Amino acid sequence: MDIPLKDKARGAKGADMAAKPNHTQYALGEQIGFFLRQANQRHVSIFASLISEKLTTTQWAALVKLKDMQPCSQGNLGRETAMDMATIKGVVDRLVRRGLVHTAPDPADARRLVLTLTDEGEATVDRNLSIALEISQETLGPLTAAERMMLMELLQKIC
Repeated sequence: MDIPLKDKARGAKGADMAAKPNHTQYALGEQIGFFLRQANQRHVSIFASLISEKLTTTQWAALVKLKDMQPCSQGNLGRETAMDMATIKGVVDRLVRRGLVHTAPDPADARRLVLTLTDEGEATVDRNLSIALEISQETLGPLTAAERMMLMELLQKIC
């Protein structure tokens, strides 16, 4: 049996390894996670360039959802914004330091914090709602209206 030249240099062991087919071809540039990360990076970049306050996407999500739900517990806000407990705690702590969110112990359960927006938090959300819509439009800009709808439906399906 002739061993190809490139395999002769590796010896018999190399030839045996080369003969085994690789059934798990993995190319990073063909993986969904790779494209989702790139899309998220593009969105975050657009968000950072347009938002008028120095907010992160997670801070913005917390503020907007809190405006809809307040008063609510930190844990519930985390669930509603798809953030784990450690992440939502950090986000809330930063928003409290900035004077955008107020925390108070829950009278029914002292282990729980109740969150509300401060007046400045309310004003921050109000000032940025139209900008947030613009950010979404720019993120989806390369897509047709039908593609936008399809993308949103498909993402909701896998979430």
